[in-house]
Amino acid sequence: MTYDARREGERDSHKPELEDVGGRPLWRSRDFGVFWVAQTLSVLGDSFALIALPLLILQATGSLAAMGLLTAVGGAAAVVAAVFAGAVVDRVDRRKLLIGCDLVRMVLYGVIPVVWLFGPQIWLLYVVLPLCEAVGMLFAVGYVTVVRSLVGTEQLTEANGRLNATAAAAGVLGPLCAGLVAVWSGPATAVGVDAASFGVSAACLVVVRFRGRPGDDDRPKQRTSLWNDLRAGIAFLYGHPVLRSLTVLLCLFSFFTLGLNDLVIYHLKHDLGHDDGTVGTVMAGGALGTIAGSLLVARIRRRLGFGPTWTGAVAVCGLAFAGLGRAQDVPVVAALAAAFLACVAVAGTCSMSLRQEVTPEPLLGRVTSAFWTLQYSAAPLGAAVLTWAAEHQGTAPVALVAGGCCVLIAVAALFTPIRRSRAG
Repeated sequence: MTYDARREGERDSHKPELEDVGGRPLWRSRDFGVFWVAQTLSVLGDSFALIALPLLILQATGSLAAMGLLTAVGGAAAVVAAVFAGAVVDRVDRRKLLIGCDLVRMVLYGVIPVVWLFGPQIWLLYVVLPLCEAVGMLFAVGYVTVVRSLVGTEQLTEANGRLNATAAAAGVLGPLCAGLVAVWSGPATAVGVDAASFGVSAACLVVVRFRGRPGDDDRPKQRTSLWNDLRAGIAFLYGHPVLRSLTVLLCLFSFFTLGLNDLVIYHLKHDLGHDDGTVGTVMAGGALGTIAGSLLVARIRRRLGFGPTWTGAVAVCGLAFAGLGRAQDVPVVAALAAAFLACVAVAGTCSMSLRQEVTPEPLLGRVTSAFWTLQYSAAPLGAAVLTWAAEHQGTAPVALVAGGCCVLIAVAALFTPIRRSRAG
């Protein structure tokens, strides 16, 4: 029997279970609701670290390049972890993996405020952040694979949009509070809040039940090499025309945009002379864009199809990025950041949902891992180059060039199978 035929048979034999998962509205699903709360709490705290860690570096060194180096080191750790993350996720109990990742990050981030009581130790950030990013990559791959175990396939885009929207809502409050906490108690305290949030998230995940999906029995039991696992994911990506094009273009997009947060923080504090509270307020305002994009993405994709939605979102990202470095007023910076993040949410939710829809269950972890490994392979270098160039040439010309390159990526998508894809 061929693989496709076997998949069809599995689909029939599991039909009652699938109807049970996807037949009810999302707001009536207890397990999805608890999972939703867990992720919102986790992002609420994680957004503290998003602000606090760059502020710790900037406070101690005053260097944008040092901020970019920290971002690059963390990004590189995530890329390395992505190589084996899919193999791990496809072999272990995904619920236990998610809980374990939360607990590990709780401990690692919790070390920073304790050590900072005795004085700044910059080297610690270069140790803790890469470890947390590596564990976070394991969590992220697992997170993508379990959503399909909580909702029906037809609800994936809606579920992903809601998860992203409420995570962004937490991201509005998180940076704002992080900025205020940094002003009152210092950035190290904000990192402590992040640590506590992972503990609460782990407690919520303890009570979530993830239902089995067709193909779970086909998940690999024997141990194979990491290269073979990564190659299996790459082979699927290469064989799917849209995913193949997305992987290449998103690799370029990540190269130009990973350092954006550092660029915005430096522009606000160094170029415009504002304090940590303003940084938190702008980042919180920017997160409103993620909420809007996440709530609208399902409707936009149904109306326009995948290709036009993804391509248009990337183009607007580039235009917003190009204007950030020249913006002199805080409201304008916040508005452009919101536009950028809104379109990142639209494009990201679309691409993640498409992967979940078209990838066979036994391969989902490895395909996700391969996708992210390739997507972010050049991003750490891009963050280091972007921030170094901005420190030496100014934020305005660097943002203009990076934003223009993002627009060119959207134009390039018009000459790939992405343009013709109307997968709803």
